Amino acid sequence: MLDVLKALGEHVRHRPDATALVEDERTLTYRELCGFAGGLGRRVAGLRQVIGIFAPNCIEWIIADLALSHAGKTVVPLPVFFSPQQLAHIIKDAKVGYILTIPPLVKTVSAMGVPYGLIDLESAPLDVEAAQPSGCIIYTSGATGQPKGVRLGERQINRSAAAISQAVTATQEDRYLSVLPFSLLLERICGICAPLLAGAPVYIAKEAAASCAKGDPAPLIEATERFRPTVSVLTPDLLKVWTIGLTASAKKAPASLRLVAVGGAPVPPALAEAAWRRGIPVHEGYGLSECCSVVAMNRPQGRIAGTVGVPISGVKVTIEDGEIVVAGPTVMDGYLHGPKPADKWRTGDLGSLDGNGFLTIHGRKDNVLVTSAGRNVSPEWIEGLILADPRISRCIVTGHGHSTLTAIVAPSPAGADWFAKINDEEVSGLLTSLCAEAPEYARPGRHIITGEESLRDNELLTMNGQPRRKNIAEHFAGDLCP
Repeated sequence: MLDVLKALGEHVRHRPDATALVEDERTLTYRELCGFAGGLGRRVAGLRQVIGIFAPNCIEWIIADLALSHAGKTVVPLPVFFSPQQLAHIIKDAKVGYILTIPPLVKTVSAMGVPYGLIDLESAPLDVEAAQPSGCIIYTSGATGQPKGVRLGERQINRSAAAISQAVTATQEDRYLSVLPFSLLLERICGICAPLLAGAPVYIAKEAAASCAKGDPAPLIEATERFRPTVSVLTPDLLKVWTIGLTASAKKAPASLRLVAVGGAPVPPALAEAAWRRGIPVHEGYGLSECCSVVAMNRPQGRIAGTVGVPISGVKVTIEDGEIVVAGPTVMDGYLHGPKPADKWRTGDLGSLDGNGFLTIHGRKDNVLVTSAGRNVSPEWIEGLILADPRISRCIVTGHGHSTLTAIVAPSPAGADWFAKINDEEVSGLLTSLCAEAPEYARPGRHIITGEESLRDNELLTMNGQPRRKNIAEHFAGDLCP
């Protein structure tokens, strides 16, 4: 993050009292942010090399990140939404020697068996010219097995942040609304690094994501109305809840918004269209941790619906046997304890490029379902069609090797009453109509109604909400059509 720290130093020199961060009623200027990072930096300089950050989205998270990066430490974000078992694995695997946290989480951290300390707000000068090269290890909650550590360094972080800032034409006039956790690489790059490079203030809406996960869009709507952001990054789930909330209240998103990047999962075209009608300027993107987050995205000056845009600056995307292959300076240094990868990264995602370089995602290579009749179906395609209905919060299509596919459906809070009153025939009719554009062999012939909590309780979803497809097929094996 050397480039980010240098940019921070420039802001302190030329506009020290400009707003850098806002969280609830707290505001930090660039001068204050730099001072607090300097104070914490002095404290952590003599600590062990690998240090974790365990905190929800807050000003302290950013201060810790800057302080550790300035000291040349290896930063390991510890997501507060990971299970104790996953956190224990990360701490052991990465050899985390110290953890920075905040007072409400001290009891939790004290049980982790690692020395820890608070992210205090003591100011001291920060010499950005003395910053040391740093790195980070990002753990992704994969669909199978334990999380794997992705090794990233100065090259990947700096090039990714600069390319994203360029792609969205970020300026000091922007106001970034941070909703996703900073412990996710996507938000660390888009919500910390890119705004600091551009000199744009970050507004932290720390309650919005958790409330949206429960089907309540009120905190997100309130944050957008209060802060009047110009840019934000969301997942499709958050976008859906926000769109439903605006539609139900006959409201529109603030006119200040010029770009809402959406990634992390496929964006159903019908959802994107509904969001645009509510004034949410959706711009689909695509990325993965192994390539330092964003690989491609639709730009404010050029968007093609249904695609994830064109590659960001410096990144080359090719299609080999239908698989998306990424090359460039943002490709990771390898998995922790693994070999350094080749110059290009085979993503495992299926895709295609049009004549103008716009990328379309067709699903995961290893997710393709083959029916007993030998027909290939990408489940993500069918799931996207079904998720266009606001009454459905989650859909997982399964049935590999079977004569008929099965849709596992979880009602949304807005659709719970409707599902409670109808019969199986009406559900089948709904699914058939939603999948009208798909060939008959790709339409689910059976369905299972379940709840989001049940899926999580049975560990059928990853910690960031992605389906564990193999586990799901095994769990519902008795209910699937042979």
